[in-house]
Order: sequence, then structure tokens, then C-alpha cells
Amino acid sequence: MVSNERKEFEYLDHTADVYIKAYGKSLDDAFENAAKAMFNVMTDIDKITPNIAREVNIKEEDLEALLYSWLENLLVLFDSEGLVFSKFKVKIEKRNDHYLLKGRAWGERFDPKKHPSKTEVKAVTYSLMEVHEEEGNSYVKFVLDI
Repeated sequence: MVSNERKEFEYLDHTADVYIKAYGKSLDDAFENAAKAMFNVMTDIDKITPNIAREVNIKEEDLEALLYSWLENLLVLFDSEGLVFSKFKVKIEKRNDHYLLKGRAWGERFDPKKHPSKTEVKAVTYSLMEVHEEEGNSYVKFVLDI
């Protein structure tokens, strides 16, 4: 997937699961693109109309736990409410000894007539997880259990 000259995410080689590297000008952008990549594994995100919004607020001790919780919370919304998402907004702040993520996801209820079923994502994992923050060039890597 390419957004204006900048790649949002790519799928990396992995023997059994889905290994993703998501990019962003900021860590906020990289987390947003990580969520896009996860839902794109499940269905074609270009077919998702962003007309239902959900808030996701998380507090964690480190950035890896924050990434894990962000994606896991979105996966829970899919499992519990049948929602698929295509648009995301994230704001990450460091406060004392922890990180806060204020996120919003927009999507709609999964409809098999509209949304092609691709690969079922069972869980987010910490396997091969990396969070790299650099001004203008941040990225995250993570593995989805399928």
C-alpha cells in the first residue's frame, strides 16, 4: 500500500504467521498504519466505509505493550461487535513512567457480501516486535497469529 510517495506498511517473510512492518512520519502514524495493515490481512480495507467510530484509550509501561494493547483492543472490537476498521487516529504521550495512547477507529459492521474474507487473525503477539521512533521516520514491527 502506498500513500503519496510514502509506504504505509509491508508484509515481511514469516514461516507460519503474518509479519508486518508499518511506517510513519511519527510513531502516531506508524501505530495507525499498523492497525490498517492488521485489518487489511482480514479483509480489503478499501471496501470499509468509516461510518462507525470507537474510542480506544490505553495506558502501558512501554511502547511495545502500547502497540500490543492498541492492536489487541481493535481485534476485540472485531470479535465482540463484528466491526472492521479502515481509518485510525492515534495520539501517544509519555507521562512520567508510562505511555498513554488516545485512539479512534472508524469502520463498519463486517458484511461478507461487501467485505471479502481473507485471513483470520487469532491474536497479536510480542514475537519479533520492534518499535522504532525517529523524527520523520518511525516504524513498528509485529507478528499476527493466524
